[in-house]
Amino acid sequence: QVQLVESGGGLVQAGGSLRLSCAASGRTVSRYVMGWFRQAPGKEREFVAAVSGAGSSTILYQDSVKGRFTISRDNAKNTLYLQMNSLKPEDTAVYYCAAGTPGIPLTSPREYEYWGQGTQVTVSS
Repeated sequence: QVQLVESGGGLVQAGGSLRLSCAASGRTVSRYVMGWFRQAPGKEREFVAAVSGAGSSTILYQDSVKGRFTISRDNAKNTLYLQMNSLKPEDTAVYYCAAGTPGIPLTSPREYEYWGQGTQVTVSS
């Protein structure tokens, strides 16, 4: 079993930055695909970014966050990060960390086996 705990969310003004962290425990996740998803009120959970395991050779981003968000992982710390810059009000959502089996990062939530409880990100205009 893998336990995931997100942190770093909060309230920020438009144009500001936040850095989310996701600490994994219970098992080393260095080989797992890791991803970030978000869910706004009344909307479905949507893909934000994902990174492959091992050498982090494959990274995917949702088009709306490209150039503003950066996903990274520190396998020595069993931790996943999401650096979010130039935040917009439409980025407001609960952000979830997820871990999936080793392979190519995928964008569907169904491909991920383990989930954190989420951290709220609110961007004011």
